[in-house]
Parts: sequence; structure tokens; C-alpha cells
Amino acid sequence: MHRWALPDVKRESLPLVRSGTAIHSRGDPGVTYYSPMVITTDVVDIPAGGTPMRMFVAAPKAAGKYPAIVCYSDIFQLTGPTLRSVSRLAGYGFVAAAPEIYHRVEPPGTEIPFDDQGRTRGQGDASKTPVAHFDEDRREALDYLVQHPLVAENQLGAMGFCIGGHLAFRAALEPDVLATICYYGTGIHDGKLGRDSDAGSLARAGEIKGKLLMVWGSADPHVPEAGREAIDRKLREAKVDYAVKLYPAEHAFMRDVGPRYDPAAADQAFADMIGLFRTVFGPRYT
Repeated sequence: MHRWALPDVKRESLPLVRSGTAIHSRGDPGVTYYSPMVITTDVVDIPAGGTPMRMFVAAPKAAGKYPAIVCYSDIFQLTGPTLRSVSRLAGYGFVAAAPEIYHRVEPPGTEIPFDDQGRTRGQGDASKTPVAHFDEDRREALDYLVQHPLVAENQLGAMGFCIGGHLAFRAALEPDVLATICYYGTGIHDGKLGRDSDAGSLARAGEIKGKLLMVWGSADPHVPEAGREAIDRKLREAKVDYAVKLYPAEHAFMRDVGPRYDPAAADQAFADMIGLFRTVFGPRYT
């Protein structure tokens, strides 16, 4: 269900255009082109729940004020695919920060491998983490971004993959989060999140005041059709300003390693995110 249109966004190398500037040209007034944007990356530790929460932060190198996006990983934490996605997002003119979601149970810098043991470990870490801790950590991450020198006032968004899609959905409950995209978020339809059997996320959908985009894979066994329909029904009942994109793909189709990676669907789904954020925050930030 589409309740608003996503703009067509293309990237080109255009001479004599200041980094991050939007222009309309090439005889196509319906398409907005953006000049390339160099980024910087950093790792910061911020206090959260009595232990340091490590965050990977990517931001445009050019001086200015930009929207900020809190980015949530899947159960494997900050692996290469997640860091590449966060860095790519920053290149479109955003301060993007990805926290380690298991910082209370894993040492800083823990990257869980993509294998059966890693999957068991990631799921086990989730089962040790109550929703209240995820919520506390979210507010700490958002408050960090609010105070970041490159972040524009009142320009916060969220995104996430898998369990991170559910965490992003909960970030949308925050009144200062204006735009959120959830990629194949697990547990939203049945309530399961971390140690809690029912986080009550969907029941609180009426608290979402910003725009929301839900992205699914039709072959995802973790969120079957009945689950997607339950989410859609509740969002409609709650009168959330949302849209849905369904791709003929599997769970984790955006993770650029492994047999489920679908490059074409991943690129389009990434463009969906940029389109959402452009719709909400606009193309000019300085």
C-alpha cells in the first residue's frame, strides 16, 4: 500500500557542483540529481546502561547541517554489510550512526560471524536483552545525534534490518523521529523482541507520528504473509502515515554476502529509503 510517492533519485558525477547540492538538469525536470559526497567515519563509545555502547558514525565531510539517522543492524551486529550500508547512506547527505545492539552482553567491537554458531550466538544475545534495555539505548543514541555538531535541528530518522527493523519500528514511536524504514523487521507481527515474548510494539502503532516505510521479501519465512497483513491492518487502523514495498526476495536480501543477497532488489530498496528521507527532510540541508 502506497500512501505517498517516493521520488526518483539518481547519483551522477557532475562537474562544478558543490558537494551535496541538488540540481535539476539533463532535460529531465522530474528527476533530482545529487553530486558525489565524500564521507568520514568514526567509532565512538557513549554511556548506556552502565556499559559503553559503541557506535559506528558516518557523516559527510563537507561542513554543514544534515539530518541524522540511527541505523540498526541484524543479529550479527556491526558486520561489513551493515557498515557498508551505513557509509553509503551517509554519502547521500546524512549523519548515520549504528550502535552495537548487544553492548550489554558482548565486548565492544564484537562482530558475530555469518554461520550457524554465529546465528545461535546472535539469537542468544537477543534473548538476554529485555526490550527496556533496547529502548534505553535507543534514546541514548538519538540524544547523541541531537548533540552532534553536524546534525540539523529536528531532523531525526531511523532504519534497520531484521531485528534492527523491529528496533527501528520502536524508534518510530519517539515523537522526534520523523521518518523510519524497517527492512524485513522480525517480531513486529507477533511481538517477539529480545527477552520479551511480547514487546507490544504493534499495539503502540498509534504513537507513530512520522512517515513509515515497511519493506518485505515475499519469500521471507520469518514474516509470512499473514504476519505482513496483520501489520498492515494495524497500521491502517492506527492511521499511521505509511507505505509498504514487497519484493520477490528472501529474508536478509539486502545483506551483500551469502546466497540470499539480491543485488537488484537491494539497490531498489536502498533507493526507497533515500526517497523516503528526501520526502521528509528535503534535498538541501545547509
